[in-house]
Amino acid sequence: MSETKGKSPLHTMTLTSPTEFWNDSCAIEDLKYAIDNGATGGTSNPIIVGEVLKRELDTWRPRIVSLIEGNPTAGEDVIAWKIMEEITVNAAALLKPIFDKNNGRNGRLSIQTNAKYYRDTKAIVQQAMHFDSLYPNNNIKLPVTKAGVDAIEELSYQGVSINATVSFTVPQSIAVAEAVERGMSRRQKEGKDISTMSPVCTVMVGRLDDWLKVQMVKKGIVTDPGYLEWAGVAVAKKAYQIYKERGYRTRILNAAYRNHFHWSEFIGGDVSMTIIADWQKKFNASDVEVKNRIADPVDPKIIAELEKKFPDFVRAYDERGMKPEEFEHYGAGRRTLLAFLAGYADLVQVIRHIMISDPDVKGE
Repeated sequence: MSETKGKSPLHTMTLTSPTEFWNDSCAIEDLKYAIDNGATGGTSNPIIVGEVLKRELDTWRPRIVSLIEGNPTAGEDVIAWKIMEEITVNAAALLKPIFDKNNGRNGRLSIQTNAKYYRDTKAIVQQAMHFDSLYPNNNIKLPVTKAGVDAIEELSYQGVSINATVSFTVPQSIAVAEAVERGMSRRQKEGKDISTMSPVCTVMVGRLDDWLKVQMVKKGIVTDPGYLEWAGVAVAKKAYQIYKERGYRTRILNAAYRNHFHWSEFIGGDVSMTIIADWQKKFNASDVEVKNRIADPVDPKIIAELEKKFPDFVRAYDERGMKPEEFEHYGAGRRTLLAFLAGYADLVQVIRHIMISDPDVKGE
């Protein structure tokens, strides 16, 4: 890494290493802050869009009312998805110059398929293809369930850049990378272009830590509590090492931040990180040294203790720890799918209250 210094630690990281970061939101002001500090991408999901909508409801209310009035037979779900698409497309425009400059490798904003489709490959692919038509600089997010892995292969064949989410483990990361390779290889054999594709595989490092902490309480496990701050780091570093050794064309994207290790331990790697605005500001205000740590191993004592006492860490860390059929039943996955579904329900409720209760709609 060079001695170049940026305006903030995150900016310095992007200037001195191949490590990138995204804004884990499609809120315009958050995205502007992130881009100003070196961000090269952004992401969204129903929870994020719902939070943006609540923060910017005065801005979006007239548009929601217009959509309701202009679509007299449309239900609340239809209006909710139209708003999600518009919020995402608007935010993607800020990243388009980065996308154009980097031939598609960077400058993308992820949009997430309906979490209700986690068992339905056909439904995932159909919605993903629709999203792919909305704006050029997209990554299409879909869950790493068995159906999701099958969808990843088909979408990669179709030329769609995916962002695999609801992913916490080495087995999931490998399944994603292999599915992308199969799809892109099929595409190449037919002479179709892959030069601007940029697939990523999310590892939700903090959500793995969260799940093991739940297991510790539930099962009465006694261990050094600090060790549980390293589980996600250990998994993501192992997945990254495997990716580099095997030459996968997918990049690791770390998500779900709980401590600075989830950032600082990956500096120097050819990875991306999707970081919410609050954590970006914490990191930028911190005195954590920006230096290459990607090759630093997690203490073997920590890994041995986690393997000894947490079967779900073994399932996450061992590349053969789970088969695709098991992915949707993994504890962290169940919790995350339920959170996404709850976030979507909250978003729909915002639309519902405007559709049914707003006097501007009912003419009262």
